[in-house]
Amino acid sequence: MIGWIEPFSPVVQALIGTMFTWGITALGAGLVFFFKTIHQKVLKGMLGFAAGVMIAASFWSLLAPAIEMAESFGQIAWFTAAAGFLAGGMFLWLVDIILPHLHRGLEKDQAEGIKTNWQKSILLVLAITLHNIPEGLAVGVAFGAVAFGLPTASLAGAVVLAVGIGIQNFPEGAAVSIPLRGEGLSRTKAFLYGQASGIVEPVAGVIGAFAVISIQPMLPYALAFAAGAMIYVVVEELIPEAQHDEGGNSTNIATIGCMAGFVVMMILDVALGG
Repeated sequence: MIGWIEPFSPVVQALIGTMFTWGITALGAGLVFFFKTIHQKVLKGMLGFAAGVMIAASFWSLLAPAIEMAESFGQIAWFTAAAGFLAGGMFLWLVDIILPHLHRGLEKDQAEGIKTNWQKSILLVLAITLHNIPEGLAVGVAFGAVAFGLPTASLAGAVVLAVGIGIQNFPEGAAVSIPLRGEGLSRTKAFLYGQASGIVEPVAGVIGAFAVISIQPMLPYALAFAAGAMIYVVVEELIPEAQHDEGGNSTNIATIGCMAGFVVMMILDVALGG
């Protein structure tokens, strides 16, 4: 994958990378054509896995490079990393307050954000779309960073991040479409809604790549920003949903899934991202 993508500009590379992650979301959503329901333990394991991947990617693919780049730019590394990280969390917090959305397992009257009469299915998809924003942004910033030829920003590292995000998008796509099928939607509608939750990733990816190329000193801040946004999603959404236990037996599955996702992303980044 690295060889053929190298001749393209970083913005186009970011578009390709995030189109890949969107495509994997669609593949996962396609499982709705084979399954009508999903076992709660499987769902919780999927959510835990996604959380683990995002936690590992936030450090190895985003925060650690941000600190090294800040030092190379002569910035105060700890301040740059902290400011960007907190800004990313604040951004997602504001979006969370404004964007109407509904977390899985809740009733429509428990929807968050601005009050609306939108259908429950739309609100469920918007909840997933919300946390796909930082994923797309992270991939875009990683590819944009390659343009500067810094030792801490390699094309291999950006590709590995896209692959890691893609891996966790597969179970996420299924975790959206199959429950929607259970809500009464047709298989086709459930699939379309499930894959649509990832459409924001190419948009965020292109914006992220273009922004960091335009203003080089903001690159470390942008990497830390993406990390903060991803960690916000993990703590605010993925872990609570994975640990929400109605039967009393699923929390261990979620924890194991989280650790597995963390290890998979860590291995990808450390072994292949150099």
